[in-house]
Amino acid sequence: MAEAYDAVCVFVNDQIDRSTLKLLRMGGVQLVALRCAGYNNVDLNAANELGITVVRVPAYSPEAVAEHTVALILALNRKIYRAHHRVREGNFSLEGLVGFNLHQKTVGLVGTGRIGRAVAQILGPGFGCHLLGFDPEPNEHCVELGLQYVSLPELVGQSDIVSLHAPLVPSTAYLINEATIAQMKTGVMLINTSRGALVDTKAVINAVKTGKIGYLGLDVYEEETGLFFDDRSLQVIPDDTFARLLTFPNVVITGHQAFLTREALDQIAQTTIDNILEFAAGRPCRNQVRK
Repeated sequence: MAEAYDAVCVFVNDQIDRSTLKLLRMGGVQLVALRCAGYNNVDLNAANELGITVVRVPAYSPEAVAEHTVALILALNRKIYRAHHRVREGNFSLEGLVGFNLHQKTVGLVGTGRIGRAVAQILGPGFGCHLLGFDPEPNEHCVELGLQYVSLPELVGQSDIVSLHAPLVPSTAYLINEATIAQMKTGVMLINTSRGALVDTKAVINAVKTGKIGYLGLDVYEEETGLFFDDRSLQVIPDDTFARLLTFPNVVITGHQAFLTREALDQIAQTTIDNILEFAAGRPCRNQVRK
């Protein structure tokens, strides 16, 4: 399909490995344009060796992901998904629907870039939460919002809600694992709208089973490639780990849709087009991914 084309446009779950890049280069492809911020799915070493330029969309409506993060928090806390199904069935009982005030609760943000900052803006001044942050590069705007930077053990140990907004790099893979979960408060809420592999899913399942994690909200999953973005409602899901997640009443999962707003889609499209036009004109690509 890509033969005789100068560029290909790919998304977050497309695997652009060495063998794929070789085939693309043989067909004449010179540019891989990612419609996403993450680039862990691209073999950058192979791209460099083959002379293929890789560009991305480094930022697109961080508010979209931040707002979805808060939507997951509220849906879990106030049992909105359970209440909705009950009311549709004519069941107006309030049994089992007790939530908690977000006001004055401690929220730990792992990663305080554009999205983390937007979450801090909503939960700090908006809901009156106490904010903790962990990030190798502190964000002064988050400090102005009252966020306090601490170590990761301090953050997970003090937070009522832990929300992940870090990129997936070798140092962040399985950042949430048996050890970090053991340091968390019993009944903690864990939210991941960033990258699935930040979380050791099997360790999280064990923690949900024991009650260590009291609420779990996911928009990403470490094995989502080949699962998300397609209608599989008439199929058996072969992934036993994911199927187990779906059995818990205190787990809410969405299919990598946190970015999915009209505004974000417009920005993704415009930035992608600008990236391609810069490359075609022979200008330096502002959003080039470099190894």
